[in-house]
Amino acid sequence: MHTHNAAPLEHDHSYFSGHESEHEQRTWLVVGITATMMVAEIVCGLAFHSMALLADGWHMSTHAGALGIAGFAYLFARRQAGNPRFTFGTGKVGALGGYTSAVILAVIAFLVAAESLERLFHPLAINFNEAIFVASLGLAVNLFSAWLLRDDHHHHDHHHDHHHDHDDHHHDHAHHHHHDPNLRAAYLHVLADAFTSLLAIMALTLGKYRGWIWLDPLVGIVGSFVIANWAVGLLRQSSTLLLDNTPGAALQQSVREAVEADADNQVTDLHLWHVAPGKLSAIISLITDNPRSPQHYKALLKGFSQIVHVTVEVNRCE
Repeated sequence: MHTHNAAPLEHDHSYFSGHESEHEQRTWLVVGITATMMVAEIVCGLAFHSMALLADGWHMSTHAGALGIAGFAYLFARRQAGNPRFTFGTGKVGALGGYTSAVILAVIAFLVAAESLERLFHPLAINFNEAIFVASLGLAVNLFSAWLLRDDHHHHDHHHDHHHDHDDHHHDHAHHHHHDPNLRAAYLHVLADAFTSLLAIMALTLGKYRGWIWLDPLVGIVGSFVIANWAVGLLRQSSTLLLDNTPGAALQQSVREAVEADADNQVTDLHLWHVAPGKLSAIISLITDNPRSPQHYKALLKGFSQIVHVTVEVNRCE
């Protein structure tokens, strides 16, 4: 006997956390701030014949582009939320935006390292006062942008998952997936800029007063490794969602135990994967001597608040 959860009515596949609209507004605000700073630096660099200003302006253009990708991902996910072409909705668009931004961040890290190595062996004369002013202005702008893009909903949301008996088993194992990878990508871009600006201020100050010109490119190399490390972490986080990775053996075991604790059920096949950050879909196949309706088995999983879409196959034990 096969029983499926085919419902007579269509159900919604918009698995949003409820904070996407606010995240989108903050992201576009930072895009505007970054683009304005970028244009100002390029114009001033050309007007004052400053390579430091010009280089930083073009560097900011890559971050403005990456932040624009994050903004577009929110816009696309919102507008296409009800499109039936997306089987489980647009919950992964943010992860795709985060992954793309991570690739750009990795490329930026490589370019910074390459330019720093070039400057290490072929140093150029540095206009310290102008460069320190630009770096300080960039640091202030990026710290403000990072504050705007902080993910302050993460811990608040998580406390809602403690209402059920099963949560003690699976709560910690899904913890890091509740981050919005798209917002985190935007946050890391401006944080990377702030970090490089801070290192630049330190290196330029020592270069000005101690004459350590070699410190500027050396700091650039160190900064590039830190940025590359952030990029790899973001690539791992976003690719986990994109590739439908299983969200941990402990959670799978908890789901299996919840189903098998009822009657003589035996789970023969179980699939869990993310359809959005912090939102899971499940396909469960089981055998039993006394088949019940799919709704009965879905009710067994009510303690797993992050499982938002369940398909159940019930087979009678022969």
